[in-house]
Amino acid sequence: MNLKHLFLAVILFFVCFENQSLYAQFSVDANIRNRFEIRNGYQKIIPGNAVPAAFMHQRTRLSFAYNSDNLKVRISPQDVRIWGDESITSSTGVFGDEASLSLYEGYSEIKFGSDHWISVGRQELKYDNQRLLSVRNWNYYGLAYDAIVLKMNFEKCKLHAGTSWNSMGASATDIFYPSNRIKSLSYAWYNRKITENLQVSILHLSSGLTQTDSTNTLRFRHTTGFYSIYKTDKMQIWGNAYYQYGKNQQNTKVSALLVDAEATYSFGNFCSGIGFSYLSGNSKTGINQTTDQLFDLFYGARHGFFGHIDYFSNIPSSTKQGGLNDLYYLLKLNIGSKISINNTGHYFMLSQLNELTPNNKNLGYENDLTAKIKIASWGTLDLGYLFILPTESLKTMHGVNKNGFCQFIYAQLLISPKLF
Repeated sequence: MNLKHLFLAVILFFVCFENQSLYAQFSVDANIRNRFEIRNGYQKIIPGNAVPAAFMHQRTRLSFAYNSDNLKVRISPQDVRIWGDESITSSTGVFGDEASLSLYEGYSEIKFGSDHWISVGRQELKYDNQRLLSVRNWNYYGLAYDAIVLKMNFEKCKLHAGTSWNSMGASATDIFYPSNRIKSLSYAWYNRKITENLQVSILHLSSGLTQTDSTNTLRFRHTTGFYSIYKTDKMQIWGNAYYQYGKNQQNTKVSALLVDAEATYSFGNFCSGIGFSYLSGNSKTGINQTTDQLFDLFYGARHGFFGHIDYFSNIPSSTKQGGLNDLYYLLKLNIGSKISINNTGHYFMLSQLNELTPNNKNLGYENDLTAKIKIASWGTLDLGYLFILPTESLKTMHGVNKNGFCQFIYAQLLISPKLF
């Protein structure tokens, strides 16, 4: 039985079941996202003679949930495709690419004690502003984790502890694991509500990677830090700071830092704010390096930070290990209760210069103009126009001498009704 038949059977089982109390505990949600993109410099500076790319992406996700006093179960299959990418040639698009069907979520939560739960299976992990553990919802597939998570809830605080151990398959002996994927991931998160307006969280995360694709030796990098947010009706201030230590894959000592802060203030329907992000980098690389000072973002959000045109989604390669500074402002206008328009401007600089980077830290300015239109309780339309003005340093890092105007346009329709 393939995934399609399995989840069809799940639907039929619950629809045909006569127990009315079960109906109240079972729900089905749909999430259908279509995004049309025109890429003319998205993620990479384009040469002047480049031809823009235009395509439509679609993600179709169903979520089956069962909730009782002592048990929660959630199963979410999804299909991801680009219109026209079918493996069988067809002008109508009726032939689907079965390779795109996957399981996004599949986990159960069991209650113990007064209000404590243990969750086992493939699930979302998202904490605070998703700086280090995120669902990465902008990308096509999203991100879920195979993990065991203990969730303890108290009156004014929460404590979560999770762990994951990844393997390529079942074997009689240990098998190697790709060195570019995290083999072991463990974390602890503590959140406390100090006042009605102030919350503070502490997060510790340890990740282990194999040294090479053909060895089982694990190198552990640890991250410890905090996140806090203060919020009133008109003002919001948040900040976080994380320190990284341990060893990298080459067994080099790690000492790296990430600091973010943002403050916004609302005047009626208008909101403005400023913020900055600092991600430490390496002043020396290769055999000259005695300490790795480049901060690893792990599974943190990429599109939500460092600009939406995503030039810095892979920090080691996109900054040549130099790290990144981001100084930004934001403006937001609410038109009624259903339309919001946002404009954010970023100025990027390298944190450090090294033998791989250009001699000038300045990288350029990015402008993100976006709008969100609420169609109804079950749907929204998101629009965006983004462009970046690169410096000579950024052009050199991208290997482009004469660039075209780098811009990115998208329109995204999200339909998410509760079906049952």
